[in-house]
Amino acid sequence: MNYKVGDVLISEEDIVGKVKELGEIISGDYAGEDLVVVGILRGAAIFMSDLVRSIDERVNVSMDFMSVSSYGASTSSSGVVRINKDLDNVIKDKHVLIVEDIVDTGLTLSYLKRVLLERDPRSLALCSLLDKKERRVADISVDYVGFDIPDLFVVGYGLDCAERWRNLRSIYSVETISQD
Repeated sequence: MNYKVGDVLISEEDIVGKVKELGEIISGDYAGEDLVVVGILRGAAIFMSDLVRSIDERVNVSMDFMSVSSYGASTSSSGVVRINKDLDNVIKDKHVLIVEDIVDTGLTLSYLKRVLLERDPRSLALCSLLDKKERRVADISVDYVGFDIPDLFVVGYGLDCAERWRNLRSIYSVETISQD
């Protein structure tokens, strides 16, 4: 299938404001604490960078990354989650915040939560820029959500379609191009 960028769903200005707001809330929730922010590569890299910069000096932030896959080149989750890159650091007895770009079926985040809870963190919270609740299959709730979105495939601000359009500053819907 061929795809093209559709309409703007969330503007750059709205994203900037929401990331600042999330950073303020997280700063208050973790004031005086050490917090390990775990970005899920590659989609969450841009959001995580901006989010970490919006968390103020009251929180001692460290960063780590994981890479998982459940989509491949498709626009729908395969339901099979694979860890491609694990954490570099131990999270036992630490506050951990998983940062995702989007929660769709919830299968990936549910799997990651189970895996990381087995490592005995002091606490584990979930943050996602986008939440597509109507597609939820797994019983998972997100502690910090930027935007609820409808059941559309979206790109931009780190989200991709077959590795394209991560660099867009706003979030756009994706349209299928007919091949006739």
